[in-house]
Amino acid sequence: MNPRQSLEVPAPCKINVHLRIKNRRADGYHALESIFLALAFGDVLRFEEVEEKGTQVTMDWRIPEGPIENNSVLAAAALFRERTGFGAGIRIQVEKRIPLGAGLGGGSSDAAATLKALNRLAGRPLKNQALQEMAEKLGSDVPFFLSGGAAWVSGRGEKVAPLPIPQGIEVLLVYPGFPSDTKKAFRLLDEVRSRSGDSRGEEEHNDLTEPPAKWKYRNDFLPVLLSAGDSGAAEAYRALLGSLTEGGADFTGLSGSGSTCFGVFTDTTAARKTAQAVGGEKNFVQLTFPLAHFAKEVLE
Repeated sequence: MNPRQSLEVPAPCKINVHLRIKNRRADGYHALESIFLALAFGDVLRFEEVEEKGTQVTMDWRIPEGPIENNSVLAAAALFRERTGFGAGIRIQVEKRIPLGAGLGGGSSDAAATLKALNRLAGRPLKNQALQEMAEKLGSDVPFFLSGGAAWVSGRGEKVAPLPIPQGIEVLLVYPGFPSDTKKAFRLLDEVRSRSGDSRGEEEHNDLTEPPAKWKYRNDFLPVLLSAGDSGAAEAYRALLGSLTEGGADFTGLSGSGSTCFGVFTDTTAARKTAQAVGGEKNFVQLTFPLAHFAKEVLE
């Protein structure tokens, strides 16, 4: 590594256009089938070589306390050092734009950005397959963020099959001011299914090139959160999804296990008016669009 190298890397968010949760696997994880779509909005990570050994992380939001696994950037850096022997001192500044607990994959995207950036700064000792294996170890959503775009994601998140990226759309993200606890959402889903059974059918298509008004996708968490989740959160989800539909969204959904709701628009004017209408003291609103490629200079 050359002295005082520095690098800035975007860490885009994603939405789950579709999310089907299948049975729990032997390793304790639930299998899933999902359509991930990366968006042109996210965190920014800045890497700089420093004289001090180790990894220093600064963040404009409070860094999670406890084990290193609670901080995806530190966990990714530690794993990279373990696998490569990379010993240079690195300072990482995280400009955190993606809300925590929003279902937008912020922590996973930060981890993937860290792997890609350190690999470049270290002289690219690892090929994509090795980075993929590390991404799988770090978390279910991390493998997708090594490439981004749009993808059909399955297994526990390690199987990523690229899809054509939808054109001519804008995506309005609305974070309702409260995070969602993923572990609690999975427990609630399991409890509801244990009582009522699982009557979901198989998916017939995964085509994002169709007009969004024709998309038949769904999120398995949404009906559970609306019927058996926290009443305040359920009320917020109903109100936001209703406002997005009334505002002219061609398709609406919940990303991940919450808490961000989103609307997909083909009418730019309607998207902007709706963004103004749903914005407020509690809601974080971001109008963005699909991101075809990101950080290619880091991968090449």
